[in-house]
Amino acid sequence: MEIFILAFFTLGYLVLAGADIGVGMLLPYLGRSGGERREVIAAIAPFFLGNEVWLVATAGVLAGMFPELEAELLHGNYGPVVVLLVSWVVRDVGLWLRGRLPGERWRLCWDGAVVAGSWGLALSWGALLGHVLLGLSGPIAALPALVLSALFAVHGLAFATLRLRGELRRRAAVLSGGAGEARTYALTAGALMVIGVLAGTRLPLDAGPTASLLTPVILTLLPLLVAAQAWVWWTFRHRVTGPSYL
Repeated sequence: MEIFILAFFTLGYLVLAGADIGVGMLLPYLGRSGGERREVIAAIAPFFLGNEVWLVATAGVLAGMFPELEAELLHGNYGPVVVLLVSWVVRDVGLWLRGRLPGERWRLCWDGAVVAGSWGLALSWGALLGHVLLGLSGPIAALPALVLSALFAVHGLAFATLRLRGELRRRAAVLSGGAGEARTYALTAGALMVIGVLAGTRLPLDAGPTASLLTPVILTLLPLLVAAQAWVWWTFRHRVTGPSYL
């Protein structure tokens, strides 16, 4: 049961947050002007904070239920972990500050932070998963990092195709051909899940002594998290029609 809980949160994060990471990576391509970029960001605005809850939950499960695994993942991966955390902060700061003051230069600066932070997140996750799956570290780890980053980008395009309209949707649908966007999203989500599961098979998944105490608590809270996520997706199921609060 403990392994299921860890897998559930980890895979949920990869699929859900992978979409807004991918959209952020391709923001300059999807949005060619300030107004277009605001509309593209509106596609992920209702979701990105909720998606990050899955990462926080994953970290909590690791620390509380798999302390030895947490130590092993951090050992030798301090660089990617630091890049991941810094990129996370930079991306979120960019999203929150871009619309707080008027001026195109102000927004352009923070749009750059969103793009840089999104790429940093994708590359650092690629480096971490490459180390787990293939045992790669150092410069050669850049190869799996780039491959996974490309998958994040494609996943973001699929999500943007579901959310945007008009010319923005046409740009996002460059791979799906303007049709079957739900199928494309399902395929990219499935690919991320497969990578996550394969990485999990390479890890020592021995639960710690506190797992038996934490499992009932997490299982009690799990339906609330799923219900909240489902409510957000249902509420914002329609395509974006204009800029958001960001």
